[in-house]
Amino acid sequence: MKNIVLIFSALGLMLLSACTIEEQFDPNGPSVSGILTNAEPNELDLLVYGALSRMRTSWDNYVTSTGTIARELYLFNADPRNTEDLLGKDGRSLDNNTFYLTGPFASRYQTVKNCNLLLDALASAQGASEAELNGYRGFAKTIKALMFLQELMRLNDNGIRVDVADADNLGPFVAKGEAFAEIQSLLQEGFNDLQGADFHFDLGRGFAGFDTPASFAQFNRAIAARAAVYAGQYGDALGYLEDSFLDLGGDLMAGPEMVFSTASGDVLNPVFKPAGQSGDQIIVHNDLISDIRENDTRISKFRERVSATSQDGLNGTHEIALYENATSSIDIIRNEELVLIYAEANIQENNFGLAVDALNVIRNAYSLGDYTGDESRDALIDEMLYQRRYSFWAEGHRMFDLRRYGLLNADFLPIDREGDLVFNQFPIPLSENP
Repeated sequence: MKNIVLIFSALGLMLLSACTIEEQFDPNGPSVSGILTNAEPNELDLLVYGALSRMRTSWDNYVTSTGTIARELYLFNADPRNTEDLLGKDGRSLDNNTFYLTGPFASRYQTVKNCNLLLDALASAQGASEAELNGYRGFAKTIKALMFLQELMRLNDNGIRVDVADADNLGPFVAKGEAFAEIQSLLQEGFNDLQGADFHFDLGRGFAGFDTPASFAQFNRAIAARAAVYAGQYGDALGYLEDSFLDLGGDLMAGPEMVFSTASGDVLNPVFKPAGQSGDQIIVHNDLISDIRENDTRISKFRERVSATSQDGLNGTHEIALYENATSSIDIIRNEELVLIYAEANIQENNFGLAVDALNVIRNAYSLGDYTGDESRDALIDEMLYQRRYSFWAEGHRMFDLRRYGLLNADFLPIDREGDLVFNQFPIPLSENP
């Protein structure tokens, strides 16, 4: 991040917006000083599109690295670090200067840089109404908070930087509690900004249904609920859900997405893998196959291979079938997650009946029928974690779900090779060390 660069994306403009932009400055060679002086709405819009485009970068590294640590998948490819470092082979430690750490870290903070530049540019912006300025503020603060949250969940007790507005004078890494507080503060400010705001920009098909200030504010509250659960603030999570797009009777797949395409210069879904590849394949951990319950239709996320595969002493019979093709969208957050956040928060608040109602929404969606087990805290936590395990497989949740319940360890997770380790968090990147 000390060498971070501003990302403008002409591609993001083309793909993430359906509106016509006139009198643009060159998005491939913009002047930072120019955007900070008398920027017009069309120029500000480019920063929005750039942020949406950039936040997709290195998502595959985020998913496969955290998923490997949580023993939900393995990435079998030519890079041995995917099956050595991430699993602590022979006592190895996580590398603080390699792709699985630095790629997602840089991408998240480059997106934050776009958001900070957008916020700075608003002070002298020309031609935008106050309602439109508030729309930019609400967008930028929401996305910035989401990026901080993603990195905090990886670095955990190492903390993150939240004061990064001045690239030449970065603030310190702050403790996890302080980082959570800053994330929620940003989200609240963004939510307030969105009240009565207007959007000059078009968020495109990935945010269909969440592309007005009012509906984007529901997305903001959904992220706030996720952050609250991760922070153990369950009562707050229930409050945030009231203003989110939670719908116990609605479409579980509803929610904003990251979109991809084959257009020139764009990127494809980085987590999609064609069927049957012998190399560069995401392999399902065998326990996911043996542990899935009878009739659970989420088995469709896993494709059985013609022949089992192995690498570096690890093996698997199934591979990823999560996405239909290379242009399939990736969910940012969806109603299914909100239903399970609602269940989890109610368990922690001793509202067991409400939790069971929410769990039954998920169970019945996947042909499991109503819950008939004990309605005790421990039993319901186990049920909730099972549902999250299969609903969000290979979506970057499992490591964090296990950690907040004290299960991210070798006593709970399978150790497939003698001497392997289970890591609790990622290190601070080498470039960030004093």
